[in-house]
Amino acid sequence: MSAEAFGGQLPAVVTLDDLAAMIAADQYGHRYELSPEGALSVMPPPDSEHAAIASRLFAWLILAGWPAEQVLQAAGIRIPGRDGDGGRVPDLTVWAGPQPRSVWLTLVDLLLAVEIVSPGSEAVDDMIKLREYARAGIPRYWVVDRDPAQTVTMFVLGPDRTYELVAKMPLAWLLQTAPADHHLGA
Repeated sequence: MSAEAFGGQLPAVVTLDDLAAMIAADQYGHRYELSPEGALSVMPPPDSEHAAIASRLFAWLILAGWPAEQVLQAAGIRIPGRDGDGGRVPDLTVWAGPQPRSVWLTLVDLLLAVEIVSPGSEAVDDMIKLREYARAGIPRYWVVDRDPAQTVTMFVLGPDRTYELVAKMPLAWLLQTAPADHHLGA
């Protein structure tokens, strides 16, 4: 299908319901996100390295005692905006309690959003989502780079609703520590 034919099938304004329908209809595993300003992003499915990083972080949190119901992979979150809500799909989220069944979870009880950088997503993960997540009030945001060290950059929300850099370390080093050391409250 050409871009013109595909674009002709989109509504003039894409909503989170539209996005959920696109996700449900996609047989190839693409990720669909909508910025709070209404910009639609379609990303290819994650590759095996991306999946392995997410699995290692997930296992680290589970082994540290976090219930699986509070550590979610690829769960959609609703990002409030002026003209309606956006929807993002962080690679991993940690919640203060179990979440209701929903395609788009509200930010209540969200403790941490983790994005694993994929080729082509660097600017979105490092700048755009950094600002969006801070404005939305997400307390912690981690970005895992795909450099040889798989560097994890950790941010904590400051009182002015901007993120403050608190740590930067190789993933292997992070996985040798306890999640409580990073203010997750385990």
